[in-house]
Amino acid sequence: MLKVDPVERRARLARRHRLAPGHRAGDVVEAARSVVCLHATDPATVYLSAWARVEGMTVRDMDRALYDERSLVRHLAMRRTLFVFPRDTLPDAQAAAGSRVADGERRRLARDVEKAGLWPDGEGWLADACEQVLAALADGRQATSSELRAEIPLLEGSITYGEGKSWGGQVPIGPRVLTVLSASGLIMRASNDGAWSTARPRWTSTKAWLGEGIAAIAAAEGAARLVERWLRAFGPGTAADLKWWLGSTVAVVRRALADLQSVEVDLGGQTGYLLADDLEPTGAVEPWAALLPPLDPTTMGWIERDWYLGTYKPQLVDSTGNAGPTAWWDGRVVGGWRQHDDGEVELQMLEDVGAEGLAALEQEAARLTRWLDGARVLPRFPSPLSKLGRAPNR
Repeated sequence: MLKVDPVERRARLARRHRLAPGHRAGDVVEAARSVVCLHATDPATVYLSAWARVEGMTVRDMDRALYDERSLVRHLAMRRTLFVFPRDTLPDAQAAAGSRVADGERRRLARDVEKAGLWPDGEGWLADACEQVLAALADGRQATSSELRAEIPLLEGSITYGEGKSWGGQVPIGPRVLTVLSASGLIMRASNDGAWSTARPRWTSTKAWLGEGIAAIAAAEGAARLVERWLRAFGPGTAADLKWWLGSTVAVVRRALADLQSVEVDLGGQTGYLLADDLEPTGAVEPWAALLPPLDPTTMGWIERDWYLGTYKPQLVDSTGNAGPTAWWDGRVVGGWRQHDDGEVELQMLEDVGAEGLAALEQEAARLTRWLDGARVLPRFPSPLSKLGRAPNR
């Protein structure tokens, strides 16, 4: 069995994820494709992940791809998570993940409204509510969630969760209806009423936004295509990595790996997988530095993260597995970063990387400070490290 050590895996990561100088992406679409898709739960991550991979990238470059050309599209898919996909990847994501997420959300919402006493027939209510939302957006109109709730009475109402708990509260049912329709591929987040680092989407029909619906393919075909994309970007990885990333089952992953005729490799005691035409070693890469945002696809690409995260998981990953801002040196996470009140980026080192490494990371911090130009980006999922103290003005 071919052995693939961490040095080789880090060299692949540097090149394929477009993080090392000399291997940058040519534009934001290529940057997204290099890691299959960009995490979009935190809206700022989309821009900062592209910034780390595209020389000279501007906010307008990403806005153009998202809103003008629509070559990148926000879509709810794997693990009920919002991503930005290259447009041609949407059928794979819908078949392999979106439809499954939609089915689960539909069942839970129907059950919850019945349990809360809002509607006696949850399935019937949800079908009617979805129909009315689609009718409201049928002519290509864009509308906010609040606007839709104001004109569609079926979207009114809330469900109590965590009753008696400090974290409990009321959850409105309207946005959950939009989640079902979004995961089903019928509606999409269109233009954004907020700044680039905030999410205030206006909703519209998928056909209006893209000029066509998402092409339907079989679930197994979509899963195989997504797994192939993942292996080319993130491979080698384990079946556990793929199961977690895809948000699916071991059976689905095993079938996709078999359909692709993937090859087993030795990851130092664990079995990993590569595509049969991708077994050649990667050439050496010069040491490189990167500052990646919370939930960056590289940091979140595997569930088995020791080979690049080391012992720093408690400092950099929260209790639900979400990674915060990270500082990378030569293929390993060596710390994090945060901002001062005035927008200056501050390194939070967890180890001594030597003079060369520290100088390279400081250069990246200065470059990011200039790019942000005073804007403050507050992570939606801060790491324990980034929450230590508060970066004051200097």
